[in-house]
Amino acid sequence: MPMVNWFVPLAALLGLIVGGVVNWLADYLPYTARLGLPSYPDGTARPRSAWLGLSAFLLGRRSSPSGAALSLRHPLTEIGVAALFAYIASESAQDALRAFFLMGNVAILALITIIDLEHRMILYLVIVPSCLYALLGAALLNERLVPNLRFSDYLLGGAVGFGLFFVMYLGGLLFNYIASNARGAPITESAFGDGDVLLATLAGFMLGWQALIYAVMIAVFAGGLGAFLYLSLRMLIRGRYEWFTALPYGQYIVLGTLIMLLWRAEVLAFFGVRF
Repeated sequence: MPMVNWFVPLAALLGLIVGGVVNWLADYLPYTARLGLPSYPDGTARPRSAWLGLSAFLLGRRSSPSGAALSLRHPLTEIGVAALFAYIASESAQDALRAFFLMGNVAILALITIIDLEHRMILYLVIVPSCLYALLGAALLNERLVPNLRFSDYLLGGAVGFGLFFVMYLGGLLFNYIASNARGAPITESAFGDGDVLLATLAGFMLGWQALIYAVMIAVFAGGLGAFLYLSLRMLIRGRYEWFTALPYGQYIVLGTLIMLLWRAEVLAFFGVRF
């Protein structure tokens, strides 16, 4: 029986479970490093049959006795991670170790995205171990990840990501200083935080410097489009926009990273580039 025939459904099942773990971590880590059992938003323990968001919705156990309900984020995350795991399995069926490493990267990016969107923070507790994981995979798998890429390319990718976004971070601080003086009131939020700098570093460790360049291009384009849509909707709904509103940028870095992680060859072929 060909490996791909059983590896894809196995990967999808694994993705559902890992998606549940991602949800569990996203529920706890923004508040505490001490993890408990999966619970509802009011802290009530969820029955085992509702530990997965998908099963909670399907079995009618979305809410606690007091009415605190799980958000759609829970089943959607599990389904999304399962779909990406299945795709990776179908594309890397002949190299299971490579496939599992890429699945780990996807799970990391999913966790970072959820926490950033819901809490507008990128946790050192997540980023630092993730960087070590990415470097370990690059060191052990090396050209099995991407042909002709060496470990030094991944190290350089991290350095480029850090340097580029650190400059943007400093630029954001300078802009806030100038804008605060101009308006006579302090601006406490910035579009780029230190978490975004570390996220870009992680992206470089995952991709290598060559693909990181295109990931940043995708992030900039997606970020601009996202900001335009946000401003347009804000104007339509409220009829005004509050200047200097900082919008989270981490999800766009994740988007660019994910695209280059899974569809590197297609993107480079689109631009007519070969490494």
